[in-house]
Amino acid sequence: IDLALATHLHFDHFGGATARDAGGLKPRFPRARYAIRAAEWEEATHPHERNRASYLPDDFVPLKDAGVVDFYDGDRTIRPGVRVVRTGGHCAQHQVVFLESAGRTAVFTADLVPTTAHIRDAWIMGYDLFPMDTLAFKKRFIREAIDREYLIFFEHDPLVAAGYIRERDGRRYVEQVL
Repeated sequence: IDLALATHLHFDHFGGATARDAGGLKPRFPRARYAIRAAEWEEATHPHERNRASYLPDDFVPLKDAGVVDFYDGDRTIRPGVRVVRTGGHCAQHQVVFLESAGRTAVFTADLVPTTAHIRDAWIMGYDLFPMDTLAFKKRFIREAIDREYLIFFEHDPLVAAGYIRERDGRRYVEQVL
């Protein structure tokens, strides 16, 4: 593993990026670079009352101390075939990861579309900090995912890891792949 890419730094998404040994906390993947949106780092290292419990400094601060973090600003291509786009919504700097190869696209949606139940536009998690931002981005994204046949990874779904969002007669469903 030579790249670890954060959608955001909440414990349930970036927890485990470090490992404890006799010398303390170290990068879990010693040969990896950890790509982190600079604005998300600021949010995580200066949390407010509402998001403080979601950020556990032991998950990410030791990475910077070890010199393995590459900070970046804005939407961008991280490396060929891997790009990130900020969605906001769940947290201010939440982003999705597009994986593109041979004319096909897979998207790791993290908390934008965390389960197959969330393929409806207005079905948004109650703990999104900016739900109207989630709704605005999600409406565009879901339509694009259907039209362009993106393979979607559902990070929090207990039964469906990945699938295609389909629509028939105005009803959405997921064609499970994994």
